Amino acid sequence: MTFPIWIDLGFIKLHPHAVFEALAYFIGFRVYLYTRSKDKLPIVQGIWVIVGAILGAAIGSKVLYWLEDPVRTIDNWRSYTYLMEGKTIVGGLLGGLIGVEWMKKRVGIVRSTGDDMAIPLLTGMVIGRIGCFMTGLSDHTYGTPTAWITGVDFGDGIPRHPTQLYEIVFLILLGLLLHRWKKRERFPEGAVFQLFMTGYLLFRLAVDFIKPTPHPYIGLNNIQLACILGLVYYAVLLSRWVGKPHYSHKGEL
Repeated sequence: MTFPIWIDLGFIKLHPHAVFEALAYFIGFRVYLYTRSKDKLPIVQGIWVIVGAILGAAIGSKVLYWLEDPVRTIDNWRSYTYLMEGKTIVGGLLGGLIGVEWMKKRVGIVRSTGDDMAIPLLTGMVIGRIGCFMTGLSDHTYGTPTAWITGVDFGDGIPRHPTQLYEIVFLILLGLLLHRWKKRERFPEGAVFQLFMTGYLLFRLAVDFIKPTPHPYIGLNNIQLACILGLVYYAVLLSRWVGKPHYSHKGEL
């Protein structure tokens, strides 16, 4: 297997990252339109929520990427290429959370909207990670060298943790659990999204210990620091209903 794994259509070869990133956005949005609770939120308000999520995610994904190596970012702050390349899923999720909450206040939405986003986001992330894996070393989403049987040689002769595949497997399992809980359990509004975010942030906090990125923050990298902050936020939200009689809290994702 050689990387990147180009998608050969016969008359043209397409880069896997671009193809699967586009598919992630397209399919994720279609899943949202199909699965959203149409009786809870009018389509116009739903679109505004999506706008807030997109804007927040775009900003958050970039800011967290710039914090990966602060010294390098300072040295390249005038480089348009450096500032525009790279983004992070965790930054996108947390930035999207802030963007949605801001937009909800602007348009007067008082109920939780996160449950409708959990499965579409998860679907898009799985599709996107396929493209990350097929891209290989240039995507910078692989793990550290390993002697594990799961090790993958991305082209430099060094078996590495395929952390993209680990994430895909984790997200599929998490999605199955969320779907089951949503069908069988009586959770308050927003609970499914809170469980999704908590699960993913915990996963990234753990898996980033085997990522070859700088860890300048007391042995942690930028992603892990953001995960801890996000987990504190969701721990507060979960404490309001976990182990207690279920009720509907209408404000939080």
